[in-house]
Amino acid sequence: MRHVFQCSLRWSDMDAFGHVNNVVFLRYLEEARIDFMFRLAREAASGAFTGGSVVARHEIDYLRPLVHRHEPLTIETWIVGIGGASVTVAYEIKDDETLFARAQTIVVPYDLERERPRRLTAEERTFLEKYRDDEAGSAPLP
Repeated sequence: MRHVFQCSLRWSDMDAFGHVNNVVFLRYLEEARIDFMFRLAREAASGAFTGGSVVARHEIDYLRPLVHRHEPLTIETWIVGIGGASVTVAYEIKDDETLFARAQTIVVPYDLERERPRRLTAEERTFLEKYRDDEAGSAPLP
């Protein structure tokens, strides 16, 4: 199963070349990931990710230029890997006709009080497993 997030574009997202700046794509991924891990996960499992999390790695492939438009983008999010103390999130940024980018992020659960990484809880694992799709993420990014 995939989480689907509708992301609005802002005029200020464009750079001097008239397309959405590459750094802004990371913001779009962040918005989708926050909706997935902090809204949806907490609705499903009240204790999920309440201690925090940090990004350990981003990997993104820009496939097509994106220019400002009024219609929101669709960002699909799913899980391609669950470790003891990390989760790999995959994404596609697209609309009905075009795939603009594919990406993956490694997220590490984090204990904010102790200022160190922590292991995934059973509650978090149960939530994440519902969105796991190893086959969709097993192909290398183009």
